[in-house]
Amino acid sequence: MRILVTGGAGFIGSRLSKYLLENKSEVIVIDNLNDYYDPAIKQANIDMLSTFDNFTFYKGDIRSVQDMDTIFSNHKIEMVVHLAAKAGVRPSIQNPQLYYDVNVMGTLNILETMRKYACRKMVFGSSSSVYGNNKETPFSEAHAVDNPISPYAATKKSGELLCYNYHHLYNFDIFCLRFFTVYGPGQRPEMAIAKFTDAILNGQDIPMYGDGSSERDYTYVDDIVHGINCSMKKLRGYNVFNLGESSTISLRALISLIEKNCGKDAHINKLPSQAGDVRITYADISKAKKLIDYKPSTDIETGIANYVKWYKENKQQSNPKTNIKIKHVK
Repeated sequence: MRILVTGGAGFIGSRLSKYLLENKSEVIVIDNLNDYYDPAIKQANIDMLSTFDNFTFYKGDIRSVQDMDTIFSNHKIEMVVHLAAKAGVRPSIQNPQLYYDVNVMGTLNILETMRKYACRKMVFGSSSSVYGNNKETPFSEAHAVDNPISPYAATKKSGELLCYNYHHLYNFDIFCLRFFTVYGPGQRPEMAIAKFTDAILNGQDIPMYGDGSSERDYTYVDDIVHGINCSMKKLRGYNVFNLGESSTISLRALISLIEKNCGKDAHINKLPSQAGDVRITYADISKAKKLIDYKPSTDIETGIANYVKWYKENKQQSNPKTNIKIKHVK
């Protein structure tokens, strides 16, 4: 297939794109290579993908009508995997306007461009954050998600509503995938597992917000790629699926697990809980197992061991210089 991956220079997008390229799909990526974290990391991801002949990269903005028109007019896109977004709960509280502009208006622009060019298949990257402080666990797709507690969560809920709107009005086939805290080799450096590993191995303090009892359902990146691929194969109508491991670990236990794999003790700096943080995330994945054959296979112990091993092997390497062949859309 000819697939557009938005945000394809990022952590999940680049791993998915590599998988699709290896399986002979033609992949077109758009990413603006912003500085939310070191752009050299994203450039290295694109450099890796550019070794495939069936890959094309556009540096552009999903909010731009001109940028999206250029891509869709140059390529007969058959499916969109929409992963581009402003990420992060806490930063969204500081700059909600930007998050709404990118995550909501950007999604609307993609859907409108798809309608214009008769492309009616999308997989949309949503988030477990839409569940807010849901008191019933594990989180089911049948639960109400009308009480997001951060602007980021609200933008993801808004994206799901837009997707349903285009399914209803224009018969789009769209699956919205609620990702549960994705981690693994190459993950974003500001995420907890990456920050903690770096701090422990370099003798720095770890910030621990709250009393350490908060729980997360961490999902290994290979399982997320598997889930997206399952969705692409089964894509028909409109639906929402949780993609998680369906198990939880407390913050304290996570730090202990990273300590064990690093072979060093953590220096913990205890801090108050932060606004927008949820108490627990915990995915009910029975629906995804039944309807799209989703089968996560990497438990947190294996995943952390893989990440720490990767970090130790790569932490001394400087960011590689890239020779990226970029098609600028403007």
